[in-house]
Amino acid sequence: MDDDVTLPEGELALDFSFASDVGNVRRLNEDSLLAAPPVFLVADGMGGHSFGDRASQSVVATFRSTLGTVDAPSPESVVATIASANEALMAMREPGNDSVSGTTLTGLALVSTVSGYRWMVFNVGDSRVYRWDGRALEQVTVDHSAVQELLDAGQITALEALNHPHRNVVTRAIGVHDEVDADVWLLPVTGKQTFLVCSDGLSRELADDQIAQILAGHDPEGSGSTIAERLVEAALAAGGRDNVSVIVVDSQMLAAVSTDHDDTNESGLAQHLEDTRPRK
Repeated sequence: MDDDVTLPEGELALDFSFASDVGNVRRLNEDSLLAAPPVFLVADGMGGHSFGDRASQSVVATFRSTLGTVDAPSPESVVATIASANEALMAMREPGNDSVSGTTLTGLALVSTVSGYRWMVFNVGDSRVYRWDGRALEQVTVDHSAVQELLDAGQITALEALNHPHRNVVTRAIGVHDEVDADVWLLPVTGKQTFLVCSDGLSRELADDQIAQILAGHDPEGSGSTIAERLVEAALAAGGRDNVSVIVVDSQMLAAVSTDHDDTNESGLAQHLEDTRPRK
């Protein structure tokens, strides 16, 4: 899908595609996604918990109703919407029912800051946002998972993480606690950029180098499938043991923009975010 956004710096051309599939094993697709400029997000309802599909759908509904008519929200309003989504899920709990309805949330939003427009990446859980420069695939987000903590502590290797018994355990989620702690990044809007937003149904079936090969080899003119559909198809061919959802966003500035600011966090909120920037 195509969309153009008029910025003070010039015209920002957006081309995006999205796809979601229940997979080869699950009977219900607990993933939900929103691909509606200026917001692109994936929510993965927590498997084994009650109403995982309802949880992810609720997050999408909150973002759609809150930011759906905003051309470019502020970073503060995106963070506030994440909090509102968490509150909505907490309110869905039934008195006396100890079951939990939760979801991961990861995404990308075009936001307006005091220094200009930026891409804002946000994340709660183990769904991911990557960026692709045509040569290398870089994971922007940091997984909030038990396995990631073990990796960071040097207690397991990346190979061991693939089949670790705790690989499905997330350490942060929407709808589990009264307050939610989201990681955010502010990235410059410049030149040609490609972002990939996905649930772990993609990243657990395909290694990063396999994802990069598909991105590099896709020919939009010669293929009957979108790049998002091709990635989902590859995850299914690799096993498809979970729901898989993918959004690919290509952006192109049609006029030069200032690149004085590299990956950064700005404004009063952003200064706080700088202090809590996720570990690398």
